[in-house]
Amino acid sequence: MEDQAAVLIATCSPEIRALAGAARDRLRELLPDASEEVDTSARLIAFTYRPGTYKGLIVAIALHQAHVNLMFARGADLLTQDPTALLEGTGKKARHVKLTDPHRLTDPDLATLIRAAAALTK
Repeated sequence: MEDQAAVLIATCSPEIRALAGAARDRLRELLPDASEEVDTSARLIAFTYRPGTYKGLIVAIALHQAHVNLMFARGADLLTQDPTALLEGTGKKARHVKLTDPHRLTDPDLATLIRAAAALTK
């Protein structure tokens, strides 16, 4: 079976490939019981508890030319658990964390946000 996420990531620049790959590894580590789904047209790799729907979406890797966003479907609900203001955006529900450096993936506050997003979704 073809790894659709790897195929999607391979379309990016070397820098974004490395960053997206590191983000994917980190999310797999923090969300071992989540399913991974790829939305090629949206350039997203989604981690979900309800495959086949965005209703169970925890977080997604959104690929851009110069950076990667970690998209939190219920990011607005996580604002009180984000003391260092990692979350960006003004949407009613979604927020994102912009990644330009793989070192940010080891930030304990980011791990806390990812775990909190998973708890909201379960």
